[in-house]
Amino acid sequence: MKRGTAVLLALSMGAALLAGCSGNDGGGGNAGGNAGGSPAEASGGSSGAAKVKLKAIITKHPLTQELSKMEWLRQAEERAGVDIEWQEVTADWGQKKGTLLASGDIPDLIIGPNAITDADYAQFPGLFQDLTELIAKDAPNVQKMFEAKPETKVIATQTDGKIYGLPKYQRFWPATATRQFINQKWLDNLGLKMPTTWDELYDVLVAFKEKDANGNGDANDEIPMDFAPVGTLGFGYFQPTVLLGSLGITLSDGSGQGYFAEDGKVKNFLVDERYKQVVEFLNRCFAAGLINPEAFTQDYTKFQSVARGTGETAKVGFSWGWEVTDRFGNALAPQYASMPPLKASADSTVQTSWDYDYNSLNYGVNMATMSAKSKHKDAAMKFVNELYDPKVSMQVLFGSLGTNIADNGDGSYKVLPPADASMDPGTWKWTSTWADNGPMYIADDLKLTLGTDMQSVGKQTEPLMPSIDAIDKDNDVLPGMFIKYSKDDNNAMSLVNTNLMNLAMAKFSQWVTKGGIDNEWDSYVQNANKIGLPQNLEMMQKYYDDYKSKTK
Repeated sequence: MKRGTAVLLALSMGAALLAGCSGNDGGGGNAGGNAGGSPAEASGGSSGAAKVKLKAIITKHPLTQELSKMEWLRQAEERAGVDIEWQEVTADWGQKKGTLLASGDIPDLIIGPNAITDADYAQFPGLFQDLTELIAKDAPNVQKMFEAKPETKVIATQTDGKIYGLPKYQRFWPATATRQFINQKWLDNLGLKMPTTWDELYDVLVAFKEKDANGNGDANDEIPMDFAPVGTLGFGYFQPTVLLGSLGITLSDGSGQGYFAEDGKVKNFLVDERYKQVVEFLNRCFAAGLINPEAFTQDYTKFQSVARGTGETAKVGFSWGWEVTDRFGNALAPQYASMPPLKASADSTVQTSWDYDYNSLNYGVNMATMSAKSKHKDAAMKFVNELYDPKVSMQVLFGSLGTNIADNGDGSYKVLPPADASMDPGTWKWTSTWADNGPMYIADDLKLTLGTDMQSVGKQTEPLMPSIDAIDKDNDVLPGMFIKYSKDDNNAMSLVNTNLMNLAMAKFSQWVTKGGIDNEWDSYVQNANKIGLPQNLEMMQKYYDDYKSKTK
């Protein structure tokens, strides 16, 4: 799961977009120009039929190859009778999106997980197409998903009954995205036991730093702790906020901006004393040189590559990630062990918790959005419908038939090992295709044998399961993606959240790296309240209670 780059909920177009994107036509093009695309032109394909020219933006992972190399995508466009000029955005989408939407001139399609949010629909009325009639006319695969998985229609439908963005369902993913790993070989080298508390972890990390844990003769090349880059828009996967579980907080859908549920009450950990405890512990670690000094400046690709070490010499002692080979690579993966959640202290009586991500892993919000100004809405919808064919969807997720997936000839399929033997299955998937960032419907009756990484995820999750099983999923899991807000409330909450993230994320990096949280905490909480956090919590509680009353 390389969504460590991504914030769970929020994530100058023009020349700035071109600088951060690549077009599969080699020229990039202008994503903001002519939302309707060009008139239909002859494609020169085998049928000789005219293809409809469309423009689209996709927010993809930095590892993902150019779309022009994806055979399944070429075939999907061919079947839909379209020729799409893609803009491929891999960074700074939040900033680029603001300029794009303000211009009022968007491409036919925008693809990516919550690339366009419910708040955007509310803030820019008339810019996005209501897909309801198009789905009924041109998208039988989407209709099948809605019928088989009614919750996907709930996710897609706004409070006014309109559908602006289509969801996804990818079925196979576990209860959590994040696993906790430690280098067992380093522990053995130094005669140390696996830590069970924050203090024990601190002591282990100090030993990793000072005692040449990797045994290569250089006592200064170990990175005791590393975590995924923390952005400006909120928290994501594989970050130290998982330590909040040591204090009983269950992170779930919505927690990227601090929101969580506890005993049926909507709260925000950014003003919770338990968050202060986590930050104080992290500052203690950073001050002792135990955290990668580049943790706040490196990108996700660097975060991954550093953990792969050099040959059989590991660099990172303790970290969080999706799966062990995905995090550390094939060569080093055997050195690492998956850990249970840590207790905050030896005498703590708190029931530890862990991130509960089943909903956000298996469902996705607003994966495909259409411009209301598109001149080729039928053609755009037919292409999107192709993506929701279960056989196409498995290629959206894992890559093309023949290279990434084998057709067994009996109606069943199998995810193939990486064609590059030096690459782990997770990286291969994200390199080869849209992966989790694509619209899809993996039907429950699709017969697909998963790759070794997905099979091993279950084993690596076992140490976490006692804490996950103990979660009160009715009262301690915030079902964020299933709750829809009115346009006015969305606008109000979005403004508060933007200002809250500007305050909180800057303070997080400052407090971890330089300290000072104890002196500034009270004024920080006051500022968060002045921004409007209490009003957001009150509003969210109202919607949360209404949702629960309807699902009892």
